[in-house]
Amino acid sequence: MHYNYTAFAIPGFLFFIFLEYSYAKRRKRDDVFKYDSTVANLSVGIADRLMDLFFSASFYSVYYLVYEKFHLFDIGKQWYVWIFLLLATDLVWYWYHRLGHEINLLWAAHIVHHQSEEFNYTAATRITIFQAFIRTAFWSILPLMGFHPDMVIPVLLLHGVYSFFTHTRMIGKLGLLEKVLITPSHHRVHHAADEKYLDKNYGDIFVFWDKLFGTFQTEEEEPTYGIVHPLNSHNFLWQHFHYYLEIWVTFKRARTLRGKWNALFAGPETMNPSVRKALERRFRIHKRKNNTKNTFKTYLNLQMVLVLLSLFALMLFYPVLEADTIVAVSAGILITLVYCGSMLEQQRFIYHLEMIRLFIPIAYVGYHYSFPLFFTICAVILVPLLVSHSLERAYHNLFFFHQHPLIQESQTKTAPVCLKEGISN
Repeated sequence: MHYNYTAFAIPGFLFFIFLEYSYAKRRKRDDVFKYDSTVANLSVGIADRLMDLFFSASFYSVYYLVYEKFHLFDIGKQWYVWIFLLLATDLVWYWYHRLGHEINLLWAAHIVHHQSEEFNYTAATRITIFQAFIRTAFWSILPLMGFHPDMVIPVLLLHGVYSFFTHTRMIGKLGLLEKVLITPSHHRVHHAADEKYLDKNYGDIFVFWDKLFGTFQTEEEEPTYGIVHPLNSHNFLWQHFHYYLEIWVTFKRARTLRGKWNALFAGPETMNPSVRKALERRFRIHKRKNNTKNTFKTYLNLQMVLVLLSLFALMLFYPVLEADTIVAVSAGILITLVYCGSMLEQQRFIYHLEMIRLFIPIAYVGYHYSFPLFFTICAVILVPLLVSHSLERAYHNLFFFHQHPLIQESQTKTAPVCLKEGISN
Protein backbone atom coordinates (compact mmCIF):
# COMPACT_ATOMS: atom_id res chain seq x y z
CA MET A 1 0.00 0.00 0.00
CA HIS A 2 1.30 3.46 -0.92
CA TYR A 3 1.24 6.22 1.68
CA ASN A 4 1.77 9.97 1.52
CA TYR A 5 4.35 10.44 4.26
CA THR A 6 4.20 14.25 4.05
CA ALA A 7 1.18 13.83 6.33
CA PHE A 8 3.62 13.53 9.24
CA ALA A 9 4.48 17.21 8.80
CA ILE A 10 1.20 17.92 10.61
CA PRO A 11 2.15 16.34 13.96
CA GLY A 12 5.65 17.76 13.48
CA PHE A 13 4.45 21.36 13.27
CA LEU A 14 1.92 20.79 16.05
CA PHE A 15 4.75 19.54 18.26
CA PHE A 16 6.68 22.80 17.82
CA ILE A 17 3.52 24.84 18.42
CA PHE A 18 3.03 22.92 21.66
CA LEU A 19 6.65 23.56 22.67
CA GLU A 20 6.27 27.29 22.06
CA TYR A 21 2.96 27.35 23.95
CA SER A 22 4.46 25.46 26.91
CA TYR A 23 7.50 27.75 27.02
CA ALA A 24 5.29 30.85 26.89
CA LYS A 25 3.19 29.52 29.77
CA ARG A 26 6.29 28.73 31.81
CA ARG A 27 7.53 32.27 31.24
CA LYS A 28 4.06 33.57 32.21
CA ARG A 29 3.63 35.15 28.78
CA ASP A 30 -0.13 34.81 28.52
CA ASP A 31 -0.19 37.46 25.80
CA VAL A 32 1.59 35.21 23.26
CA PHE A 33 -1.32 32.81 22.66
CA LYS A 34 -4.99 33.74 22.66
CA TYR A 35 -7.62 31.08 22.19
CA ASP A 36 -9.74 32.67 19.44
CA SER A 37 -6.71 33.66 17.36
CA THR A 38 -5.14 30.22 17.72
CA VAL A 39 -8.28 28.51 16.42
CA ALA A 40 -8.57 31.02 13.56
CA ASN A 41 -4.89 30.68 12.62
CA LEU A 42 -4.94 26.90 12.61
CA SER A 43 -8.16 26.90 10.59
CA VAL A 44 -6.50 28.87 7.80
CA GLY A 45 -3.47 26.58 7.91
CA ILE A 46 -5.58 23.43 7.77
CA ALA A 47 -7.44 24.72 4.72
CA ASP A 48 -4.13 25.49 3.02
CA ARG A 49 -2.77 22.00 3.69
CA LEU A 50 -5.99 20.51 2.33
CA MET A 51 -5.86 22.55 -0.87
CA ASP A 52 -2.13 21.90 -1.23
CA LEU A 53 -2.91 18.19 -1.23
CA PHE A 54 -4.84 18.67 -4.48
CA PHE A 55 -2.63 21.23 -6.19
CA SER A 56 1.00 20.66 -5.12
CA ALA A 57 1.59 17.98 -7.76
CA SER A 58 0.30 20.40 -10.41
CA PHE A 59 2.64 23.10 -9.15
CA TYR A 60 5.61 20.77 -9.38
CA SER A 61 4.54 19.73 -12.88
CA VAL A 62 4.66 23.40 -13.91
CA TYR A 63 8.31 23.60 -12.87
CA TYR A 64 9.21 20.54 -14.95
CA LEU A 65 7.24 21.85 -17.93
CA VAL A 66 8.94 25.24 -17.80
CA TYR A 67 12.36 23.63 -17.47
CA GLU A 68 11.87 21.10 -20.27
CA LYS A 69 10.33 23.54 -22.76
CA PHE A 70 11.75 26.97 -21.98
CA HIS A 71 14.90 26.92 -19.81
CA LEU A 72 17.42 29.54 -20.92
CA PHE A 73 20.67 28.08 -19.57
CA ASP A 74 22.02 24.61 -18.78
CA ILE A 75 23.15 25.25 -15.21
CA GLY A 76 23.65 21.62 -14.23
CA LYS A 77 23.51 19.89 -10.86
CA GLN A 78 26.98 20.39 -9.42
CA TRP A 79 27.26 20.76 -5.64
CA TYR A 80 27.96 24.49 -5.81
CA VAL A 81 24.78 25.06 -7.82
CA TRP A 82 22.84 24.46 -4.59
CA ILE A 83 24.42 27.62 -3.14
CA PHE A 84 23.54 29.74 -6.16
CA LEU A 85 20.04 28.26 -6.21
CA LEU A 86 19.47 29.08 -2.55
CA LEU A 87 20.51 32.69 -3.15
CA ALA A 88 18.42 32.95 -6.33
CA THR A 89 15.39 31.48 -4.56
CA ASP A 90 15.67 33.98 -1.74
CA LEU A 91 15.98 36.86 -4.22
CA VAL A 92 12.86 35.72 -6.09
CA TRP A 93 11.09 35.38 -2.76
CA TYR A 94 12.06 38.92 -1.79
CA TRP A 95 10.41 40.40 -4.87
CA TYR A 96 7.40 38.08 -4.72
CA HIS A 97 6.94 39.09 -1.10
CA ARG A 98 7.51 42.79 -1.66
CA LEU A 99 5.14 43.00 -4.62
CA GLY A 100 2.63 41.06 -2.53
CA HIS A 101 2.57 44.07 -0.20
CA GLU A 102 2.59 46.73 -2.93
CA ILE A 103 -0.07 45.51 -5.39
CA ASN A 104 -3.68 45.18 -4.29
CA LEU A 105 -4.47 42.02 -6.24
CA LEU A 106 -1.42 40.28 -4.74
CA TRP A 107 -2.05 41.75 -1.29
CA ALA A 108 -5.56 40.26 -1.36
CA ALA A 109 -3.94 36.81 -1.25
CA HIS A 110 -1.21 37.72 1.23
CA ILE A 111 -3.21 39.81 3.69
CA VAL A 112 -4.58 36.65 5.32
CA HIS A 113 -1.08 35.86 6.58
CA HIS A 114 -0.88 39.24 8.34
CA GLN A 115 -4.35 39.40 9.91
CA SER A 116 -3.41 37.72 13.19
CA GLU A 117 -2.86 40.15 16.04
CA GLU A 118 -0.78 37.52 17.82
CA PHE A 119 2.63 36.45 16.55
CA ASN A 120 3.50 32.82 17.18
CA TYR A 121 3.95 29.55 15.28
CA THR A 122 0.21 29.29 14.61
CA ALA A 123 0.41 32.60 12.71
CA ALA A 124 2.99 30.96 10.43
CA THR A 125 0.29 28.57 9.23
CA ARG A 126 -1.87 31.39 7.85
CA ILE A 127 -1.14 30.63 4.20
CA THR A 128 -3.79 30.41 1.48
CA ILE A 129 -4.04 28.51 -1.77
CA PHE A 130 -4.26 31.86 -3.56
CA GLN A 131 -0.73 32.64 -2.39
CA ALA A 132 0.39 29.24 -3.61
CA PHE A 133 -0.77 30.00 -7.16
CA ILE A 134 1.01 33.35 -7.15
CA ARG A 135 4.19 31.86 -5.67
CA THR A 136 4.24 29.18 -8.33
CA ALA A 137 4.32 31.85 -11.04
CA PHE A 138 7.29 33.52 -9.33
CA TRP A 139 9.09 30.24 -8.57
CA SER A 140 8.82 29.30 -12.24
CA ILE A 141 11.53 31.88 -12.87
CA LEU A 142 14.02 29.42 -11.36
CA PRO A 143 13.51 26.53 -13.84
CA LEU A 144 13.20 29.15 -16.59
CA MET A 145 16.72 30.32 -15.76
CA GLY A 146 17.95 26.73 -15.94
CA PHE A 147 17.84 25.39 -12.37
CA HIS A 148 16.61 21.81 -12.51
CA PRO A 149 13.27 21.17 -10.73
CA ASP A 150 14.87 18.23 -8.89
CA MET A 151 16.89 20.88 -7.06
CA VAL A 152 14.30 23.66 -7.01
CA ILE A 153 11.62 21.70 -5.16
CA PRO A 154 13.80 20.70 -2.13
CA VAL A 155 15.04 24.29 -1.79
CA LEU A 156 11.46 25.58 -1.82
CA LEU A 157 10.58 23.11 0.93
CA LEU A 158 13.56 24.36 2.94
CA HIS A 159 12.29 27.92 2.53
CA GLY A 160 8.88 26.95 3.85
CA VAL A 161 10.26 25.15 6.89
CA TYR A 162 12.71 27.94 7.76
CA SER A 163 10.08 30.67 7.62
CA PHE A 164 7.88 28.73 10.07
CA PHE A 165 10.47 29.14 12.81
CA THR A 166 10.81 32.91 12.36
CA HIS A 167 7.23 33.42 13.57
CA THR A 168 7.80 33.63 17.31
CA ARG A 169 8.10 36.16 20.12
CA MET A 170 9.87 33.69 22.40
CA ILE A 171 13.28 33.96 20.73
CA GLY A 172 15.19 37.20 21.22
CA LYS A 173 17.93 38.68 19.05
CA LEU A 174 20.58 36.21 17.88
CA GLY A 175 23.79 38.20 17.84
CA LEU A 176 25.88 37.92 14.69
CA LEU A 177 23.17 35.90 12.93
CA GLU A 178 21.09 39.09 12.84
CA LYS A 179 23.53 40.49 10.27
CA VAL A 180 23.13 37.57 7.86
CA LEU A 181 19.80 35.78 8.37
CA ILE A 182 16.17 36.76 8.69
CA THR A 183 15.68 36.01 12.37
CA PRO A 184 12.51 36.03 14.49
CA SER A 185 13.43 39.59 15.50
CA HIS A 186 13.57 40.73 11.86
CA HIS A 187 10.33 38.96 10.99
CA ARG A 188 8.51 40.43 13.98
CA VAL A 189 9.18 43.81 12.38
CA HIS A 190 7.68 42.58 9.12
CA HIS A 191 4.44 41.55 10.85
CA ALA A 192 4.06 44.86 12.66
CA ALA A 193 1.29 47.38 12.01
CA ASP A 194 3.34 50.27 13.45
CA GLU A 195 4.12 52.99 10.90
CA LYS A 196 7.90 52.83 11.39
CA TYR A 197 7.87 49.08 10.72
CA LEU A 198 5.53 49.01 7.71
CA ASP A 199 6.82 47.44 4.47
CA LYS A 200 10.10 46.25 5.96
CA ASN A 201 12.10 43.02 6.06
CA TYR A 202 10.69 41.09 3.11
CA GLY A 203 13.48 38.49 3.02
CA ASP A 204 12.83 34.87 3.90
CA ILE A 205 16.26 33.46 4.79
CA PHE A 206 18.89 36.16 4.14
CA VAL A 207 18.74 39.74 5.35
CA PHE A 208 21.04 41.32 2.77
CA TRP A 209 18.32 41.72 0.11
CA ASP A 210 16.47 44.12 2.40
CA LYS A 211 19.67 46.03 3.08
CA LEU A 212 20.47 46.15 -0.65
CA PHE A 213 17.02 47.41 -1.68
CA GLY A 214 16.45 49.75 1.26
CA THR A 215 13.70 47.90 3.13
CA PHE A 216 15.61 46.79 6.24
CA GLN A 217 14.54 47.81 9.74
CA THR A 218 15.86 46.54 13.06
CA GLU A 219 13.48 45.74 15.91
CA GLU A 220 13.64 48.59 18.40
CA GLU A 221 10.48 48.19 20.47
CA GLU A 222 7.84 45.49 20.68
CA PRO A 223 5.70 45.69 17.54
CA THR A 224 1.93 45.89 17.38
CA TYR A 225 1.00 42.89 15.26
CA GLY A 226 -1.64 42.61 12.57
CA ILE A 227 -2.75 44.90 9.75
CA VAL A 228 -3.12 48.67 9.83
CA HIS A 229 -6.92 48.45 9.86
CA PRO A 230 -7.59 45.39 12.05
CA LEU A 231 -10.02 42.86 10.64
CA ASN A 232 -11.90 42.37 13.93
CA SER A 233 -13.30 39.07 12.74
CA HIS A 234 -12.49 35.37 12.94
CA ASN A 235 -15.01 34.48 10.24
CA PHE A 236 -13.24 31.90 8.07
CA LEU A 237 -14.71 33.03 4.74
CA TRP A 238 -14.45 36.75 5.54
CA GLN A 239 -10.75 36.40 6.36
CA HIS A 240 -10.10 34.87 2.95
CA PHE A 241 -12.29 37.03 0.72
CA HIS A 242 -12.87 40.44 2.34
CA TYR A 243 -10.08 42.18 0.45
CA TYR A 244 -11.22 40.80 -2.90
CA LEU A 245 -14.65 42.27 -2.14
CA GLU A 246 -13.06 45.59 -1.21
CA ILE A 247 -11.18 45.63 -4.52
CA TRP A 248 -14.35 44.76 -6.42
CA VAL A 249 -16.42 47.49 -4.78
CA THR A 250 -13.64 50.06 -5.27
CA PHE A 251 -13.21 49.01 -8.92
CA LYS A 252 -16.95 49.10 -9.57
CA ARG A 253 -17.41 52.54 -8.02
CA ALA A 254 -14.38 54.12 -9.70
CA ARG A 255 -15.44 56.51 -12.46
CA THR A 256 -12.12 56.76 -14.29
CA LEU A 257 -9.76 54.26 -15.86
CA ARG A 258 -7.06 55.40 -13.48
CA GLY A 259 -9.34 54.75 -10.51
CA LYS A 260 -10.10 51.26 -11.77
CA TRP A 261 -6.39 50.60 -12.42
CA ASN A 262 -5.51 51.75 -8.90
CA ALA A 263 -8.14 49.44 -7.42
CA LEU A 264 -6.33 46.49 -8.96
CA PHE A 265 -2.66 47.44 -9.11
CA ALA A 266 -2.00 50.31 -6.70
CA GLY A 267 -0.94 49.70 -3.11
CA PRO A 268 -3.14 48.97 -0.09
CA GLU A 269 -2.53 52.49 1.21
CA THR A 270 -4.76 53.81 -1.62
CA MET A 271 -7.80 51.84 -0.45
CA ASN A 272 -10.55 53.71 1.39
CA PRO A 273 -11.08 52.09 4.84
CA SER A 274 -14.78 53.00 4.69
CA VAL A 275 -15.25 50.37 1.96
CA ARG A 276 -14.58 47.58 4.43
CA LYS A 277 -16.77 49.21 7.08
CA ALA A 278 -19.66 49.34 4.64
CA LEU A 279 -19.12 45.71 3.67
CA GLU A 280 -18.94 44.69 7.33
CA ARG A 281 -22.32 46.30 7.95
CA ARG A 282 -23.71 44.73 4.79
CA PHE A 283 -22.63 41.20 5.78
CA ARG A 284 -22.94 41.78 9.55
CA ILE A 285 -19.32 40.94 10.21
CA HIS A 286 -18.31 41.57 13.81
CA LYS A 287 -16.87 39.74 16.78
CA ARG A 288 -19.33 38.72 19.48
CA LYS A 289 -18.18 38.57 23.10
CA ASN A 290 -21.14 37.13 24.95
CA ASN A 291 -20.98 34.79 27.91
CA THR A 292 -20.17 31.27 26.79
CA LYS A 293 -20.67 28.05 28.67
CA ASN A 294 -17.98 25.45 29.38
CA THR A 295 -19.37 23.37 26.53
CA PHE A 296 -18.34 26.09 24.05
CA LYS A 297 -14.58 25.53 24.22
CA THR A 298 -14.96 21.81 24.82
CA TYR A 299 -16.99 21.35 21.65
CA LEU A 300 -14.82 23.72 19.62
CA ASN A 301 -11.67 21.90 20.74
CA LEU A 302 -13.26 18.62 19.72
CA GLN A 303 -13.96 20.01 16.24
CA MET A 304 -10.35 21.11 15.81
CA VAL A 305 -9.04 17.72 16.93
CA LEU A 306 -11.40 15.91 14.55
CA VAL A 307 -10.42 18.19 11.66
CA LEU A 308 -6.69 17.67 12.28
CA LEU A 309 -7.14 13.89 12.51
CA SER A 310 -9.26 13.89 9.35
CA LEU A 311 -6.68 15.94 7.46
CA PHE A 312 -3.85 13.69 8.65
CA ALA A 313 -5.72 10.54 7.59
CA LEU A 314 -6.74 12.07 4.26
CA MET A 315 -3.16 13.08 3.47
CA LEU A 316 -1.65 9.78 4.61
CA PHE A 317 -4.05 7.55 2.65
CA TYR A 318 -4.66 9.95 -0.23
CA PRO A 319 -2.97 7.72 -2.88
CA VAL A 320 -5.35 4.83 -2.19
CA LEU A 321 -8.63 6.57 -1.40
CA GLU A 322 -11.53 6.62 -3.83
CA ALA A 323 -12.70 9.94 -5.24
CA ASP A 324 -16.02 10.04 -3.37
CA THR A 325 -14.25 9.47 -0.06
CA ILE A 326 -11.80 12.29 -0.78
CA VAL A 327 -14.66 14.64 -1.69
CA ALA A 328 -16.70 13.76 1.41
CA VAL A 329 -13.81 14.13 3.86
CA SER A 330 -12.64 17.36 2.21
CA ALA A 331 -16.15 18.84 2.29
CA GLY A 332 -16.48 17.87 5.95
CA ILE A 333 -13.18 19.56 6.80
CA LEU A 334 -13.97 22.79 4.96
CA ILE A 335 -17.49 23.14 6.37
CA THR A 336 -16.18 22.42 9.86
CA LEU A 337 -13.58 25.18 9.47
CA VAL A 338 -16.35 27.58 8.44
CA TYR A 339 -18.34 26.32 11.42
CA CYS A 340 -15.47 26.93 13.88
CA GLY A 341 -15.03 30.51 12.66
CA SER A 342 -18.77 31.07 12.94
CA MET A 343 -18.73 29.68 16.48
CA LEU A 344 -16.03 32.19 17.42
CA GLU A 345 -18.20 34.93 15.93
CA GLN A 346 -21.29 33.40 17.58
CA GLN A 347 -23.23 33.61 14.33
CA ARG A 348 -26.83 32.51 14.29
CA PHE A 349 -26.32 30.07 11.39
CA ILE A 350 -24.00 27.70 13.31
CA TYR A 351 -27.00 25.43 13.81
CA HIS A 352 -27.60 25.22 10.07
CA LEU A 353 -23.91 24.49 9.46
CA GLU A 354 -24.20 21.67 11.98
CA MET A 355 -27.11 20.20 10.07
CA ILE A 356 -25.17 20.46 6.80
CA ARG A 357 -22.21 18.70 8.43
CA LEU A 358 -24.55 15.94 9.54
CA PHE A 359 -25.83 15.62 5.97
CA ILE A 360 -22.34 14.95 4.50
CA PRO A 361 -21.75 11.47 5.99
CA ILE A 362 -25.34 10.54 5.21
CA ALA A 363 -24.89 11.54 1.57
CA TYR A 364 -21.56 9.70 1.45
CA VAL A 365 -22.98 6.44 2.84
CA GLY A 366 -25.99 6.64 0.53
CA TYR A 367 -23.80 7.20 -2.55
CA HIS A 368 -20.78 5.03 -1.72
CA TYR A 369 -22.78 1.98 -0.66
CA SER A 370 -25.65 2.51 -3.10
CA PHE A 371 -28.34 3.00 -0.44
CA PRO A 372 -30.68 5.54 -2.09
CA LEU A 373 -33.53 4.64 0.28
CA PHE A 374 -31.33 5.33 3.32
CA PHE A 375 -30.28 8.66 1.82
CA THR A 376 -33.89 9.64 1.05
CA ILE A 377 -35.20 8.78 4.52
CA CYS A 378 -32.41 10.71 6.26
CA ALA A 379 -32.83 13.71 3.95
CA VAL A 380 -36.57 13.82 4.68
CA ILE A 381 -35.83 13.78 8.43
CA LEU A 382 -33.13 16.46 8.17
CA VAL A 383 -35.22 19.02 6.28
CA PRO A 384 -37.65 19.77 9.14
CA LEU A 385 -34.72 19.78 11.58
CA LEU A 386 -32.98 22.37 9.43
CA VAL A 387 -35.88 24.84 9.64
CA SER A 388 -36.85 24.22 13.27
CA HIS A 389 -36.54 27.47 15.27
CA SER A 390 -37.03 25.70 18.59
CA LEU A 391 -34.15 23.30 17.91
CA GLU A 392 -32.03 26.23 16.73
CA ARG A 393 -32.62 28.05 20.02
CA ALA A 394 -31.90 24.90 22.01
CA TYR A 395 -28.68 24.38 20.07
CA HIS A 396 -27.45 27.91 20.82
CA ASN A 397 -28.38 27.49 24.47
CA LEU A 398 -25.92 24.58 24.65
CA PHE A 399 -23.04 27.01 24.21
CA PHE A 400 -24.28 30.49 25.17
CA PHE A 401 -26.08 31.85 28.21
CA HIS A 402 -29.62 33.12 27.63
CA GLN A 403 -31.17 33.47 24.21
CA HIS A 404 -28.57 34.04 21.54
CA PRO A 405 -28.57 37.74 20.50
CA LEU A 406 -28.33 37.01 16.79
CA ILE A 407 -31.51 34.94 16.97
CA GLN A 408 -33.24 37.97 18.43
CA GLU A 409 -31.64 40.05 15.67
CA SER A 410 -32.96 37.70 13.01
CA GLN A 411 -36.47 38.26 14.36
CA THR A 412 -36.14 42.02 13.98
CA LYS A 413 -36.37 43.61 10.57
CA THR A 414 -33.41 45.83 9.78
CA ALA A 415 -32.90 48.22 6.92
CA PRO A 416 -30.44 47.02 4.28
CA VAL A 417 -27.05 48.70 4.17
CA CYS A 418 -26.15 50.47 0.96
CA LEU A 419 -22.62 49.76 -0.23
CA LYS A 420 -22.43 53.23 -1.66
CA GLU A 421 -22.33 54.59 1.88
CA GLY A 422 -18.91 55.88 2.72
CA ILE A 423 -17.33 54.73 -0.53
CA SER A 424 -15.54 57.27 -2.62
CA ASN A 425 -15.29 56.98 -6.34
